[in-house]
Formats: sequence, structure tokens, C-alpha cells
Amino acid sequence: MSEGAGIRPDDAAAPAIRRGTPAFVRANIAFFLSAFSVFASLYSVQPLLPMFAQYWVRDAGTASLALSATTATMAFALIPASMLADLLGRRRLIVGALLITAILGMLLPFTQVWWQLIALRTLMGLTLAGIPAMAMVYLSEEMDPEALGYSMGLYIGGTAIGGMAGRVISGVLSDFLGWRLGTGILAGLILIAAIAVAILLPRPRAFVRDPIGIRELLRRCRASFGDAALPWLFATAFLLMGGFVTLYNYAGFRLALPPFELGHSAIAAIFLVYVLGSFSSTWAGSLSQRRGRRKVLWALVALMGGGMAVTMVPNTAVIILGLAIATMGFFAAHGIASAWVTRRARTGKAQASAMYLVAYYLGASILGTLGGYAWTAWGWPGVMLVSGGAALLALLVAIRLVFVKPLPIPEASAPSHPPP
Repeated sequence: MSEGAGIRPDDAAAPAIRRGTPAFVRANIAFFLSAFSVFASLYSVQPLLPMFAQYWVRDAGTASLALSATTATMAFALIPASMLADLLGRRRLIVGALLITAILGMLLPFTQVWWQLIALRTLMGLTLAGIPAMAMVYLSEEMDPEALGYSMGLYIGGTAIGGMAGRVISGVLSDFLGWRLGTGILAGLILIAAIAVAILLPRPRAFVRDPIGIRELLRRCRASFGDAALPWLFATAFLLMGGFVTLYNYAGFRLALPPFELGHSAIAAIFLVYVLGSFSSTWAGSLSQRRGRRKVLWALVALMGGGMAVTMVPNTAVIILGLAIATMGFFAAHGIASAWVTRRARTGKAQASAMYLVAYYLGASILGTLGGYAWTAWGWPGVMLVSGGAALLALLVAIRLVFVKPLPIPEASAPSHPPP
């Protein structure tokens, strides 16, 4: 049966993908590569911001638009992308978006003026929007509940590895070969990954074509805001991502200055700590299955904030340690919060996931750019005012979520995982 072929009778519903099956392996590899490609494309410019500020003669806040323009466009395109996915199907949208993103990335080295680079990065935001929300929805629809926590954690881990690889590859290659060739080589790698996803990703078996109009879209979005937990999870996404992106956006600017004076390759290599985020998100997904999301989310947000505080010490090794701690806390908390959204939403699951990511990328855009002007005005204490303040507010929201009443578990469902 082709994707989106129509509504199946209840008794003909396809079985969910279970752990240990070939489909489970193929789906997880495909989504790991998808996450890798999305976040390598998205964040490949982050270590290049000091280079862009020098090359294009811009200040830190304006240079950050190379990233913020993409995340802002993603934020506004996510909900329309969820409508398109309901019409076309999850798999088609994911594969098509990956291929177009790779092609746009190959055009970046040919830009000659600042506005051309920003225009291409803005278009990449449109294509990238078709992947993250649909990935979470695909997993929640297709995976057996026992496999969902692991698969979601692995997917979030793929975002960590992709973000790390994109930054390191572009940063190191740009230091030796120039940013044009560095970004071009990375785009070629993403094209290869996109082709692999097209081959490996199983066709959905639980998807039902569900085209909706604007009125129905608004109804589903309102349903999310009527839930006791989902709006708080959206706020968590805004604060976590905004604080985290701000931290890394300007760590490079700080470490390039005295007394640190690190080169572009050394600054890019710091992003290797993202591999810790991959492990922490997978571990946190399993932990939340055993202990419950509300019991561990606040502790992981606190861990992220503690890592940020450590970066205040003016020592290179200590700063890297603080970044590593904050990275582990961020990816673990984000993995739990994003899985919580897909489990909690009973109506408009695709739209709820999209709204979570709207908040997520708006946080990156708004706080990420605000942090640039705070850096220009007050240096690292200004960055901490933005990042640390966001982490503190996220901690208060996570504590508030502890007291949200769980949804009732249907009698037919086995209590094999904590209620959302």
C-alpha cells in the first residue's frame, strides 16, 4: 500500500514497528541520518560567525543572522509544513525536503554579497521545516510504545551528532580551505545522506491521509493550548533552545579574544562535546520510560543551567567543561520534552509537534540574536544574562510541569510506560 493511500478499517490496522525487527533498524538509521543532515545544515554556520563578521564587515549581532534567519524561517514554516505532510505523507515530505536542502547548501559557496547568503539560508529554513516535526510524528505513529523512547532518544542523539559534525566539518575545513569550500564539501555529504534516507526509510503503515483546511488547523492548534501541559512544554522549548544557541553563538567570539586566542579550528573542535549530547539524550529517553518524564525533566534543565554558570570561570578548560555539562543537560531535556509532546497530544499530533518546534526555533532566533547585542554591550556577562536567564525560567517551567495532572491511560493500554 502506498503512503497516504486512504483510511484503513480498524481491524486492518498495520502493526507498529517493534524493537529488533529489520524495519526498526532501517527506520532508526534513516532518522539518525535525517537528524544529522538537518542539524548539520542548520548549524554549519555557527562556528563561522566570527569569520562572517570579519569577512562581510558586520558586528556579532548582524553576523548571527546567518543562523537566525534560518531558524526564524523554520519556525514560521513548521505549521504549514504539518498541513503539507497531512496531504502528501510524512515520508515524501522528509525525503524531498532533505534533497532540496542539500542542493541549496551547494549554492552557498557561490554567494558574492551578504544578502545572497542570507537569502539562501532563509530558503533553507523553508525546506528544513519539513523534517523535524514530521520525524517526531512519524516515530510516534509507527513505533511500538516500548520502542518510542529509544527511537526518539536516538533521533535527538542524531541531532546532536549532526549539529556537532556540521560545526566541526565546516569550521575546520573553512579554517584551512576557506568557508566557501568548507560549506560546499559539507553540502555534498548531506546529499549522500539524503539519498540514503530515501532508500532506507520504511513506508508508513499507520499513516492516514488527512488533508485539513485553515479552520481545522486552528481548531487543532487551539486544542493544544487547552491542554494543561502542552503550553508549558512549548515555553520549555523556547527557553531551552534560546539559551543554548545563545551560549554557543558567542562562545566562539569569546574564545577568539585574549586571554584565550583560539583559532577557528580549535573553536570548531569544541563542538565535539556534542557527542555527549547524543549519549545523554538516549540515556534520558530510557530513564524517562522508567521514572516518568516529570520526575527527571527539571533535574536535566538544572544541569544545563549549572553548566552555563561554570563557563563564567575565565579558564579555557573550565569553559569547555561548562559547555559539555550544558550540552548534556540540554539534549537530555529536549529529548524528554519533545517525546512528551507527541505522547501528550491526543488531537492534532502533527500540529502539536510543529508548535513545539515553532517555539524551539523562535527561541533560537530571538534569544540568539538578542545575545549578540548583549555580547557587544556587556561581553560574556551579557551573554549569561540572556542564556542563564532563559535556563532559570526553563527550570521554573519544568518544576511547574511536575504538578500537571497526567492524562488517564485507556483501559486497553498496558501501563508499560509512564503516563504523559
